[in-house]
Amino acid sequence: MTIERLQAHWGFSRMPFGRDLAPSMLVATRSHSEAVARIHWLVGEGALGIVTGEVGAGKTVAARAATAALDHRHLVIYLGNPSVGVRGYYRHIIATLGGTPPYQTSSLIAAAVDRLQTERAERGRRVVVVCDESHRLDPHQLDELRFLTSDEMDSHSLFACLLVGQPMLRRRLKLGAYAALEQRVALRYQLEGMDAAETATYITQHLALAGRSDTIFSDDANSLIHQTSRGLPRAVNNLALQALIAAFADKKSVVDERSAAAAVTELAAD
Repeated sequence: MTIERLQAHWGFSRMPFGRDLAPSMLVATRSHSEAVARIHWLVGEGALGIVTGEVGAGKTVAARAATAALDHRHLVIYLGNPSVGVRGYYRHIIATLGGTPPYQTSSLIAAAVDRLQTERAERGRRVVVVCDESHRLDPHQLDELRFLTSDEMDSHSLFACLLVGQPMLRRRLKLGAYAALEQRVALRYQLEGMDAAETATYITQHLALAGRSDTIFSDDANSLIHQTSRGLPRAVNNLALQALIAAFADKKSVVDERSAAAAVTELAAD
């Protein structure tokens, strides 16, 4: 089987359920739309916030959709690798804003603050820092990140900061050791999975983007995919794609419950 044969069988102009969709093409579920709206509020306030959700819930997708809609008055800095630590974050922020990161850790915060102030005062742009996979930051790193939000005794905000991570991030911040950081959090939002109707719509819209606006997945197939995925978009993508492959292998013109069940079995074997 090849991608070309699969596309030809289903009459797709592109493969559905991929990750390469432009923000304007993303399927906006209720939880996704709420997350985007709250992130926009966070940016407007220049505040610190957290968006959490299970693996595959669409946290990064929501952050990408929200930041893609910002205008030229904003500069987004995406920090996707927590293994570099907050020191690495500072270095990346400074370099992105046109500076040369100092070697000494003690100088990094001051240099980052200076660059953030310059961006705001001289260029009139608000910096939006998105820290993905933030649940992997250790307590010391999270506390260091707080220092950037403490400029000039809280008289103003230099930038907006969004921490994106799994639910454990939200639970950790409730512990006493994180009280200083937790008190600065102005936004807390938990992304939930789609309901059954949203999952069916999600599948239909992805197929439409691939060139098929007619019914391909049966109601029973949609129901099984939703039940197994718990409405988490990434799991829906994986199951729906495997179901398409199973139906193709059986030379079917629709994806029925049996094809969906084959997809569930295939992915469960992994």
